[in-house]
Amino acid sequence: MTGNKNNAIYVVGHVNPDTDSIASAMGYAWLLQDQGQNAVAARAGHLNPQTTWVLNHLGIELPTMLTDASPRFAAISHRLNTAAPEHPLREVWSIANRTGGVAPIVDSEGKPFGLVSVISLFDFLSRTVGSHPRREEMRIGELMDMPGREACDQTVPQFQANARVRDALNRILREERTDFWVIDEAGRYVGICRHREALNPPRMQLILVDHNEPGQAVGSIDEADIIEIVDHHRLGNSSTRMPIRFTVDVVGSTSTLISERINDAGLSAPPELAGLLLAGVLSDTLILTSPTTTPRDHEAAERLARWAFVIGSPLAGETVQTFGEKVISSGTGLATRKPEEIVSADLKLYEAAGLNFGVAQVEVTSLVELDEHLVTLQEALVKLRDAKGLNFAVLMVTDVVRGSSRLLLTSDVPGLGGLPYPKLPDGTLRAAGVVSRKKQLLPALLSALEG
Repeated sequence: MTGNKNNAIYVVGHVNPDTDSIASAMGYAWLLQDQGQNAVAARAGHLNPQTTWVLNHLGIELPTMLTDASPRFAAISHRLNTAAPEHPLREVWSIANRTGGVAPIVDSEGKPFGLVSVISLFDFLSRTVGSHPRREEMRIGELMDMPGREACDQTVPQFQANARVRDALNRILREERTDFWVIDEAGRYVGICRHREALNPPRMQLILVDHNEPGQAVGSIDEADIIEIVDHHRLGNSSTRMPIRFTVDVVGSTSTLISERINDAGLSAPPELAGLLLAGVLSDTLILTSPTTTPRDHEAAERLARWAFVIGSPLAGETVQTFGEKVISSGTGLATRKPEEIVSADLKLYEAAGLNFGVAQVEVTSLVELDEHLVTLQEALVKLRDAKGLNFAVLMVTDVVRGSSRLLLTSDVPGLGGLPYPKLPDGTLRAAGVVSRKKQLLPALLSALEG
C-alpha cells in the first residue's frame, strides 16, 4: 500500500465486500483515473466466492487490500540517496549536504547499515581526532578519505513501511534523534522518515462506495478524510471534517450509479470492467428480480451488457440472463464453505434502539440445504455474535430460485416477536417472498425493535 505523498485517493467499499462493493470501487477508480486523478481501487476485506469467481472469469487482478485507514510509515518515508559502507566519507558528506544533514548507508543486500547524521559525524570526529594535539592537525582530506561506515550510527530504529505510525509514536517520542529507517517486509531500505512527520502524518483520502455507516467501513476511519460517498443504502454516516459530495440514491446497486457516471462522462468501460460492473448489478438485484430493482438498474444492465458482450471479450456470446445465472450460482451453496465463513462473508452491522446487531446473508438454490447445516450454522452465528460483542445476530438464507428466505437468530430479543415471519419447529423463521436484506428484512427488524 502506497502512502498519501502522491495524493492517492482510495476508493473502497464496505468490510466483508460483496461483488457490488468491489465492482463499484474498481469502476469508480477507473473513471477518476481517466479524469486525471490518482485513484486506487481497494477492498476492505477478503473476497467471497462469488466475487472471486467473477474476477477470475474476467481476468481482473484483485484490488489493493485496505483494512485500516490509519497512516502508515510509507506515507512519510523519503527515499534519500544512499552510499555503501565502503564509500569514502566525502561521498557521504555530499549526500548529507543535499538532504538536510542525513546520509543513509545501505549494504550490498539493500539493507540499512547505518545512518550518518550531524550527531554521528560529531561522534566520529571526537573518536578520530579527540583532544590529541597531533591528531587535531589531521587534514580534512584524510578524514574525507575514510570509509563512510566509520561515521555511522547503527542504532537507529527501523519501522516497516506498512506499519501504523500511531503504534510507534511512544517509541519515537522517547528517542532523541529525529530521523528513522523505513524498511520493507524483507528488511530492505525503503526510505527515511522524520520525527515531525511522524507526529503529524498525512491523512488518507477515501471515497466510500456501497456503504456510508462507520460500522461497515475500514478500521480507523476517523483517522482518514472522507471526500465522497456513493451509496444506495439507508443513511447512517458519521460527521466529516469538511463538506463532501454525497450520493445516496434509490437503485438496486451501487454499480448502477457508477455506470451512469461513466455514461454521463461520455465514456464506455472496457469489456472486462463493464462485465464486473454488470456482475455487481445482477448480484445485488438477483438478476433484476429483487424488489430493490428499478428501471435505472435495467438500463444499466443493458448499457453494461453492450460494453461487455463484445467479440473477443471474456463474455462474448453471453446474455444478461446467462451471465447472471453464472454469477448467482458461483456464490450459492452451504456444503463447500465452513459455517464460520458463511455467517461472516456477507455480514453487515447495525445499531438501533440501543442494540448492536448483525445481519448476514447467504444464497442457496434450495432451502432444503439448510436442514443439514442448521446446527453448525447456529453455533457459528452465536460465536460470531460473541466475538463482535453484538446483542444478537441474524443469518438470512435466501433461495434465489424460488425467491424466499429463512432466518436464523441467535436469541430471542425483546421486540423481535413482532416480526411478520412465522416460527418453524426447528426455530428458524420463514420469510416467504423476502430476498432483500436492505429493502425487506432490515426495515422489518428496525420496525420491530423500535416499536
